[in-house]
Amino acid sequence: MQNQERGVAERIYRNAGNLPLLDLLPAGGGRALDCGCGAGDNARILKSRGWRVTGITLSVEEQCLAAEHCERVLIADLQEPLPDAVAGDYDAVILSHVLEHLVSPERLLAGIRRVLRSRGVVLVALPNVLFYPIRLQALFGRFEYAPDGIMDETHVRFFTFASGMSLLRENGFEVMQARADGAFPFWKLRRWLPASWLTRVDRASCRWRPGLFGRQSLYLARLYDRR
Repeated sequence: MQNQERGVAERIYRNAGNLPLLDLLPAGGGRALDCGCGAGDNARILKSRGWRVTGITLSVEEQCLAAEHCERVLIADLQEPLPDAVAGDYDAVILSHVLEHLVSPERLLAGIRRVLRSRGVVLVALPNVLFYPIRLQALFGRFEYAPDGIMDETHVRFFTFASGMSLLRENGFEVMQARADGAFPFWKLRRWLPASWLTRVDRASCRWRPGLFGRQSLYLARLYDRR
């Protein structure tokens, strides 16, 4: 586990941001906590939409990069309880491809319940281990780690579209929206087909069979109302 944590701390997570996830967030802005903020790519998008972002990372290099887009960036190990410096009253908490890196994601979800406002929301993105290419590999006897992607070598938990929802529900959250982001297997035909048509087919496929065609599972959740 120490080697796995060291690998996460040394890696710089940088991309274009997870727009399909962030588009689930209600408009209006507010205070957001981005757990596993990487280089600040999601924070950059949130900031442009009026959000004030606190980031959390395990990497000092990521802290420096994310500081450009965050009000503050804390160094913390999300395997451990959230530090007191996180404080509370967040309108939104972002968990974009974070929970699969944790041995006990339930511990982080418990901490989020304490810092989330009563009307706040949680956005969660998880890689879908039953995405059709992974199923095909398993059919031929392959289930191997990779440098990145769904089988990233730093992943210690694996989730399906259904088990991701169960994780949230079992830890005190009501799932308001659940959808998949992925693609239908046209393979090399994609280069010849109209982009607008492909987009419609991909979205329809992910609605029809999210556990099969979804590369990532996306959830918008809120604290469960026990009244």
